Amino acid sequence: MEVDLIPLSQLPSRYGIARSNLYNRLKDLKIESVKQGRKAFVTSTQLELLDGLHAHLESGGTTNEFLKQIDSNSHLVITSSGEPSAPNSMVTPGYNYNEPTISLQPSVLVGAIEAVVKRLIPTNRSRLNYLRELEEAYQNGWLLSTSEVADLLGLNQKTITNYGTEFTDAGFIFARVGIRKGGEIAWSIDKESSWAEPIPSSTISVKEAFSDAFDP
Repeated sequence: MEVDLIPLSQLPSRYGIARSNLYNRLKDLKIESVKQGRKAFVTSTQLELLDGLHAHLESGGTTNEFLKQIDSNSHLVITSSGEPSAPNSMVTPGYNYNEPTISLQPSVLVGAIEAVVKRLIPTNRSRLNYLRELEEAYQNGWLLSTSEVADLLGLNQKTITNYGTEFTDAGFIFARVGIRKGGEIAWSIDKESSWAEPIPSSTISVKEAFSDAFDP
């Protein structure tokens, strides 16, 4: 069975990381590259696993958390031995169980795709655009998800979550108000009150009072 191979040399630029970091990820995921002559490759299924880890790290997670998800939640099912991954699995005659296979849940795959797309599409927007977008959300009373707030403020989702139930940034107040569809926290946007209260128009200054009193 032919397997799509991706050169290992392309992966550092794909994820925007150093080669040493890539090797650490391969080691953590127990991925062995395919050698052809002097070049090394990964299979398409191994690439999906690397994409999943990258998306998890980009969202503020850790490698250990990702590995635990694989083990406990079965988000990824990896088989690299000659036996099926589960004792009750049905053995398919003629199938090569020595070839690693990975089954990705849609949510993990979507996260991996989003992380890759963000790096491929250049962003030419103004530095102040995020303030205009926050102002628009404030004026319309929109509720933003954690990922949307993180994207606008240039932070990761874990940082936003760790702020607690309320935090301020760029003159706006962000407060948790519930859960959006998809399970993300919903945030309302308000504005910080002004430090200086306007002086009532009826107030007469000291100078004006004395001028009236001593005016011949």
